[in-house]
Amino acid sequence: MDGSAIEITAHASLSGIDPSDWDACAAPECADGGPPQDPFTTHRFLKALEDSGSVGRGTGWQPRYLTAHRDGTLIACAPLYAKGHSQGEYIFDHNWAHAYENAGGRYYPKLQIAVPFTPATGRRFLTRPGQEVEGMAALVQGSVQIAADNELSSLHATFCTEAEAMAGEEMGLLRRTTQQYHWENRGYADFDAFLADLSSRKRKTIRKERERARAFGGEIVNLTGDALEPSHWEYFWRFYQDTGSRKWGMPYLTRAFFEIAQETLRHDILLCLALDGGTPIAGALNFIGRRRLYGRYWGCSRHVDCLHFELCYYQAIDWAIARGLETVEAGAQGEHKLARGYLPTPIHSLHWIGDPGFRDAVARYLVAERRSVDEEIEVLTGYGPFRKAQVEEQQ
Repeated sequence: MDGSAIEITAHASLSGIDPSDWDACAAPECADGGPPQDPFTTHRFLKALEDSGSVGRGTGWQPRYLTAHRDGTLIACAPLYAKGHSQGEYIFDHNWAHAYENAGGRYYPKLQIAVPFTPATGRRFLTRPGQEVEGMAALVQGSVQIAADNELSSLHATFCTEAEAMAGEEMGLLRRTTQQYHWENRGYADFDAFLADLSSRKRKTIRKERERARAFGGEIVNLTGDALEPSHWEYFWRFYQDTGSRKWGMPYLTRAFFEIAQETLRHDILLCLALDGGTPIAGALNFIGRRRLYGRYWGCSRHVDCLHFELCYYQAIDWAIARGLETVEAGAQGEHKLARGYLPTPIHSLHWIGDPGFRDAVARYLVAERRSVDEEIEVLTGYGPFRKAQVEEQQ
């Protein structure tokens, strides 16, 4: 093992970090010319958030991107943020904050290793190939040291991989398990092959939903890459604003994010639009990974029965099957996804708590929560739409 020292640095902007160096850690698989496992930790995606003002001053997400260098070479990095609230995270710690502050502590600011506003599982401790163990250890130690030196309450790494969660627990971090709904491709030739795995009643329900959704008289198109045009984002921005104002009070992403996305992220994006007379009336935004499709945002200007299910879930399944993708992640929450073939899946995160007494209380809570989540996943899977033989095979 190379015994030379590793230098840890926190950066207020990605501007000073070479994109090729960052992506050599975030997406080394792209060396073969293919897409990243997921685009969310790439330099271009995180830079779009930063340059658009979606993160930064006034947002409660202050960039502190972490890098680890050895002998001048970037061997590991992480999307680290100083957080002034717990919004836009999707693995919720509001109750922790209330308990800590009720006891006289100051929970915010805290540190968060995450992709803002993005409840999608992926690597959070980004390392060059061959540097996985040492690189992650350096990032964990560095981020914990920053939190401790600044007397911050906590550090959180959310939507990390299971392997990272297990490794982080070995390093002394607290491991948390929650759940989300994912669709898995079992080698289906087409959508009808997927339906054949479902119970008769659920199969008929989905077919009826698709018929109702398509009865609005227009057409549904799926656009990616150079097929996307600036005008599409004019409509989608209106959809996104409407959904964001109803769900979160205000949208997380700025209008500028979508302008930048058109320039730098369009090949990472699948936009499903419902057109009436050529005019978009609804849309669903997805991001494309090497083996997964990630559903992110939905909105509409006119209600059409079941159109939400069609654009967000069924079109995503169709597209994934056609391209041999393994999984569709449909975002956070929503038990309604269960009836549409999206089954509960464990989601992992890691946590460091500075105060020893509070840490012990959270640790005890997490043990009980993991048991509860495991039981919930087992029960919910049994209520899924798949035929009994399929459910037993999946379990």
